[in-house]
Amino acid sequence: MTNPVTKDLRHFEDLEVGEVTDLGKVTVTKDMIVSFAREFDPFPFHLDEKAAKESLLGGLASSGWQTGALSLRMLVESFLGNIASAGGLGFKNLKWKNPVMVGDTIGGTVTIAELRRSHHHPEWGIITLDFDVKNQKGQPVMTMRLSNLVELRDPAAPILETAP
Repeated sequence: MTNPVTKDLRHFEDLEVGEVTDLGKVTVTKDMIVSFAREFDPFPFHLDEKAAKESLLGGLASSGWQTGALSLRMLVESFLGNIASAGGLGFKNLKWKNPVMVGDTIGGTVTIAELRRSHHHPEWGIITLDFDVKNQKGQPVMTMRLSNLVELRDPAAPILETAP
């Protein structure tokens, strides 16, 4: 039975290991940094320019969690919003490589690293995505591996593993 909500989206069977998606770009402003920090990560180097200049970061910097949230939004807009995604299963190997400063533009790619079927729920596949997020200078700012649940068009199809 076809899900009417996801029938026009890409399904697990349509995805390929090695497929690369451009995330697009977003420029991080002072207002964005301070607003996020006030609510979620109230360290002085995210809130106060004077304190930030005196910190290890040398200036007002985005929270790493904000970088992750912005990257997730870009992922939904460029990729997950076009597939029959049922949500995230978790992440690992999250690394914040360089701070994101006021005025930085971040973007990057996600690569499908692994596709595997759920052995217990044949209607679902699991996609593993590798993030590579950089600033406008080409410096890495964040990497991580994210797993996501994706609907199968045909749960009766044989289980073929495509992990490297």
